[in-house]
Amino acid sequence: MVEHWEHFHHEADVGVRGIGPTRQAAFAQAAIAMTAVVTDPESVADGSAVDISCRAPEDALLLADWLNALILEMAVRHMLFRRFDVVIEGDRLRATAWGEAVDVAKHQPAVEVKGATYTELDVRRRPDGWWVAQCVVDV
Repeated sequence: MVEHWEHFHHEADVGVRGIGPTRQAAFAQAAIAMTAVVTDPESVADGSAVDISCRAPEDALLLADWLNALILEMAVRHMLFRRFDVVIEGDRLRATAWGEAVDVAKHQPAVEVKGATYTELDVRRRPDGWWVAQCVVDV
């Protein structure tokens, strides 16, 4: 099995799910899934790095905070991200996100992600040892 991301259906919004061998990998894959709501992640160059940190008392809330911190950076910096290096220690997440400025002609953004919600919010380790990190994002 290889780490990956996927979308799942949820009425008017979109579910994002990251799956990986570690919690950090699952969080990174969930972030790629969120980028994929907007554009093809492969179309985004990873030339500029942005550091992000957040803190929450449990994994599920940390996922929502992580995705919302990314959404804020996307909005403020007018950027899209495609690669993520995530480190989780206790209740703290530190990450570097690599991406580039939005280019409408190149990226052809489909929608704007407004926020990560608590709907279907879940971070868990499966019986096979792999991690799943998911939630629904408001578009």
